Amino acid sequence: MVIDHQRLNNMVAALGEDAASRIISAALEQLAVAMSRLAAAIDRGDLVGVGCEADRISRLAWQLGLVTMAAVAVDVGTCAERRDSGGLRATSARLGRISNHSLTGIWERPPPGPA
Repeated sequence: MVIDHQRLNNMVAALGEDAASRIISAALEQLAVAMSRLAAAIDRGDLVGVGCEADRISRLAWQLGLVTMAAVAVDVGTCAERRDSGGLRATSARLGRISNHSLTGIWERPPPGPA
């Protein structure tokens, strides 16, 4: 799992710890909602919905420096576009696992400083 901690450190440096924490918390809440909507779309067989939510997850994850999560969300969307049900099951399961690790790992970022 890859987290771009520098992106988070830059956010803290630009906005301050309190504002950055609020923005990160809001984005994580949006990610949780999008993950829930993605699961519901998969359960309904709504491949357009899967693609939309996967795109939303990818963009939010990228903004937060959750590089692996963003990439796997793109893979989920690709499977939906290709109507690859086996790939969709596998990649969405992987996205769920990565999501759990990423969302806890984001708070374990190293302190700001030279990289």
